[in-house]
Formats: sequence, structure tokens, C-alpha cells
Amino acid sequence: MAKGTPSMGKKSGKKTHIVCRRCGKHAMHKRTGVCASCGFGRSAKRRSPAGRKD
Repeated sequence: MAKGTPSMGKKSGKKTHIVCRRCGKHAMHKRTGVCASCGFGRSAKRRSPAGRKD
């Protein structure tokens, strides 16, 4: 098992993230289906608590 430059070549040609349907950024994870930017794909309860009363 080599580490460094030889193993970095195996990462080429694969797309981890695609364009998100909600925010339009290139941050939607293909395998998990969750956007790293806006959180689309997670449950609605885990979204930002901006409109919640304390």
C-alpha cells in the first residue's frame, strides 16, 4: 500500500458531488444524497432553526 502521489491517481475521474436541486451548488453528495451546503436530503427537522421560537 503506497501513500502519497501514486494513490492520488486512483481518485481521478470520480464525482463525489453533483448539483443540488434546492440551492444549485455543486455540493450534493452522490452516495448519501445530502447537500453539504444547504442540507437538502436530510429530514426537515434538521434544517436551520431560524424561524423557531425560544
